[in-house]
Amino acid sequence: MEPMSKEIRYLQSKVEIRTDQSESEYIEGYALKFEKWSERMGILTPFREIISRDSLIDTNMADVVALFNHREDFPLARSTVSGENGRLELTVDDIGLKFRLTPTNTTFARDLLENVRAGVVDQCSFAFSIDHSSKDAETWTYNDNDEIYERRINKIKNLYDISVVTYPAYPDTEAIVSSRSRERVKELELKRSLPTEREKILMELDLLSV
Repeated sequence: MEPMSKEIRYLQSKVEIRTDQSESEYIEGYALKFEKWSERMGILTPFREIISRDSLIDTNMADVVALFNHREDFPLARSTVSGENGRLELTVDDIGLKFRLTPTNTTFARDLLENVRAGVVDQCSFAFSIDHSSKDAETWTYNDNDEIYERRINKIKNLYDISVVTYPAYPDTEAIVSSRSRERVKELELKRSLPTEREKILMELDLLSV
């Protein structure tokens, strides 16, 4: 995996505890939703993003882990595991990527279930990388009206984990967006800073009139 290719996003979407026919408890929610603008992200270069409806068509979701707060030492379930415990099911529908996880019978998993049941922990997050081999994997534009960069994610290459998280707020995504994406923003900023042909002509006319 290339440096800085993994990105993390927090979703303002509730997770819930449900019970199946065997009365086993599981956590259910959406890890990501299509065509929904994110919150304003970033500090040095503010931006917002949206995930296209077809972004998961070729995504590698063969081995996805369910974690607590993206901590690998707190595993809850895995998509490659079968059976009643430690199972993670992923489904793509019209809304987005829906997950259902039956956690392992461990102390921290039982504590997490209790915290979700009490509403103390009720948000989710996901870690992913986009397909940089495709020039259409993402598009960046600048919204002049809102004075903000807008990123559309068209192709997610890998999904690494689904996490139940304590804090729903976005982190400092300046350090989380991939290095290639940051380079594209720099290119856009450079283009915006260069004068257009019309501006150049007006500048020359101003100089001639002095």
